[in-house]
Amino acid sequence: MILFDYPEERSIPFKIYLPPDLLEQVKEQEHLRLKAELHRRTFDKLLKKLSQTDIFGKEHIEEYLRHKYRRNCRANTLCNDYSAITLFMSFLKTCGKSCFEEILRDDLYAFIEHEQDRGLKITSVQNRVSSLQVFFKFLVEAEIVNPEVLSQPIRLKVPKSLPRAMEPHDVSCLLAVLDNVRNRAMILLLLRTGMRIGELLNTKVIDVHLADKKIMIFEGEKNRKGRAVCFSNDADQALQAWLKQRDSKKDYLFYAQGRYSMSYNNARVIFHRYLKRAGLAHKGYTLHCLRHTFATELLNAGMRIECLQQLLGHSNLEMTLRYARLSDTTREQEYFKAMSVIESEESHEPDQRDRQLPPPFEAPQLLGPYS
Repeated sequence: MILFDYPEERSIPFKIYLPPDLLEQVKEQEHLRLKAELHRRTFDKLLKKLSQTDIFGKEHIEEYLRHKYRRNCRANTLCNDYSAITLFMSFLKTCGKSCFEEILRDDLYAFIEHEQDRGLKITSVQNRVSSLQVFFKFLVEAEIVNPEVLSQPIRLKVPKSLPRAMEPHDVSCLLAVLDNVRNRAMILLLLRTGMRIGELLNTKVIDVHLADKKIMIFEGEKNRKGRAVCFSNDADQALQAWLKQRDSKKDYLFYAQGRYSMSYNNARVIFHRYLKRAGLAHKGYTLHCLRHTFATELLNAGMRIECLQQLLGHSNLEMTLRYARLSDTTREQEYFKAMSVIESEESHEPDQRDRQLPPPFEAPQLLGPYS
């Protein structure tokens, strides 16, 4: 049984006993309450900023934000939508527009060109266009905007860059300089579980199951879908060493000195300090590269792409297939096998070579001869 202080308005203090399971439920409910309060404060702050702007159609924008809030969208989603909408409305004002009925599809194209001319990354432009299209869909359903504005979805040509994974030698150099118990456990868990840094920093001690070597992620960082991830023996040893030293009164698994939890910026500074110590600062590695390294190593070890998709928490298999382009060892083996044949042939005299080409595919005869 655990002793639990129960606040009372009277000056007479008293204590009650709560079982551990019930105490964890109370803490979880308090955490959800604080999270809901933060969500509401963010929403109220956006409405206050909207009331102070000099754009038209503020009542429709407010109704849309309330619609997103009722759907329990994240605070970051509300902020991103607010930013995209207000930027677009300010742009329309410079173009002489004064009401939603005057908006045309060409105004969206002009806004895209305007954002590109400002030097904004194409991915950022695409995100703002996506937010605007959802906003206009809401206005079209309310019969406020002409449906022709969304006659076809607008998709920009976004480059599909490869994930950046760490070289095996660089991973060894990084692990060799991890001298702090907490930091070693944090980096090894990122490397062996493929968790996003935000997911790991939000992990509580009660989410870790040492017996099964498993961590429960009850809400994903991006798609808000829960999943379970496993960790290896070396990460298990580092984690148990940290659990012996950490403050048992803290709920979160990792926390900064004198704080209840750890911020992303704190974790980023720690990671870059070790990169510098390992002589890898010039390679541009980030904390997210540990997730890419995790996926690449598992694919090279022969894990099926469907299993990796579940471990990474990808909603779309196409996201996971990016790592197959990066780490297709079968393709590499075929390449080096063919190159060894070419190099061995080139070591002989040219007149002694009799290179056999593969037979061409014979097309089936579909039509009879014409007479």
